[in-house]
Amino acid sequence: MKAKTIQAGVHAGPRLDRLPIARFHWRILGLISAGAFLDAFDVYLAGGVIAALKSTGFATLGQAATFLSATFLGMLIGAGVAGYLGDRFGRRYSYQFNLALFGFASVAAVFAPSMLFLIGCRFVMGIGLGAELVVAAGTLGEFIPPSHRGRWGSIMGTIIGSGLLVATMIGFVVIPNLGWRYMFAIAGAGALLIWILRKKMPESPRWLESVGRLDEAEQLLREIEAEVEAEKGPLPKPVHAPTVALAHAPLSRLFAAGMRGRLFAATLTAVSINVSVYGFVAWLPTFLVGKGQTMVQSLGFTTLMSFGSIVGSLIAVGIADKVSRRTSMVVSGLLILLFGALYPNADSAVALAVTGFLLVTSIYVLTAIGLFLYVPELFPTAYRLRGTGFAGMCARAASMATPFLTVALFQHFGLEGVLAMVGTVLALMMIAILLVRIETRGASLDEIAQTPEATPETAPLGLVGE
Repeated sequence: MKAKTIQAGVHAGPRLDRLPIARFHWRILGLISAGAFLDAFDVYLAGGVIAALKSTGFATLGQAATFLSATFLGMLIGAGVAGYLGDRFGRRYSYQFNLALFGFASVAAVFAPSMLFLIGCRFVMGIGLGAELVVAAGTLGEFIPPSHRGRWGSIMGTIIGSGLLVATMIGFVVIPNLGWRYMFAIAGAGALLIWILRKKMPESPRWLESVGRLDEAEQLLREIEAEVEAEKGPLPKPVHAPTVALAHAPLSRLFAAGMRGRLFAATLTAVSINVSVYGFVAWLPTFLVGKGQTMVQSLGFTTLMSFGSIVGSLIAVGIADKVSRRTSMVVSGLLILLFGALYPNADSAVALAVTGFLLVTSIYVLTAIGLFLYVPELFPTAYRLRGTGFAGMCARAASMATPFLTVALFQHFGLEGVLAMVGTVLALMMIAILLVRIETRGASLDEIAQTPEATPETAPLGLVGE
């Protein structure tokens, strides 16, 4: 029998995967989710702020549109920057950098003397916004055991999704009484507070090992293990899973054979979610008015349907560790297509509201499982944030183009044309994830990273099992 040659390492993955859930994990979830929630809060406060800017004469309609465009452009750049910083300098460096960037830009926006200055601040904020969501999705799973990773990622998705409701409620009180500047003050103060709290958050031991910083990874793992053991008692032995630390991971390897399929599936997943949200959910009031509803009725229906974002995220929490990722995503995609086809033909107010609610719920099940679990899980540690960031950049580009496509399709083909656009990208996503044939539920990140054709010389994933 041929002997196996195992390169020495700290085996960060197996040691983290065998830890029982403890206060350590809750602290990680809280610190990561808090920053991501603030970013979502800031994205969603834009609607109320723009209305205030226009009504007070601080901005013209064209400047308000530029304000939105600057946000999305910054988020596109931020997704790419976060991927590079996170894989090159570490997860901790990346999320501290982007949160500080977002926080200081938000504080500067409070004192904006002109709309041009505010647009510049919003562009910088956008860079931080796009970066934070990439780092949050990619980092949390590196600490959570495989048996709980789905549920915890979905919990983070629920927290992020609640940003819409919280921003709407706070804006309803703050903007009329204190003004739009206080919305940025709240976001900026919160970001800087979390930045201070995050200074004690540990680096990812998986990343430290992947870049060859074995002594630091070993020391950090011992500290984590000691903390968990003091709370939970003696720890089980880690499963033996030898890995090879990858000290050099050029961007070109992300597009190499064995990775292209993963990158394609991740990108289509992120794009389809953004097209669904920005091509349909964001346009619900307009679509409803087009179907003969008054604006008041439209906003009422939209508010009811928006609860589907919370319900969808909670459904994802319940099924993420019980149903395979591929099954969950394909079924969610099919339900979106089904309810999307029924929606234009709803012949009563009740049918319209119920169908719309189920449609939004299905979209956010897909969002929680696809965006916060499946996409970052597809990539090995050495490429995780760059792969997630690339998918995020493409998704942001799609979100910038989608409103224009939505308007054109709605004008020429009605709601059916918009739903056809959403259906096309969803169909492509489902085909991609079925062709890739990688299931991530319940599997360690090390196992997911390995492929049968990988060898020490050509392994595109940075981890080679013997």
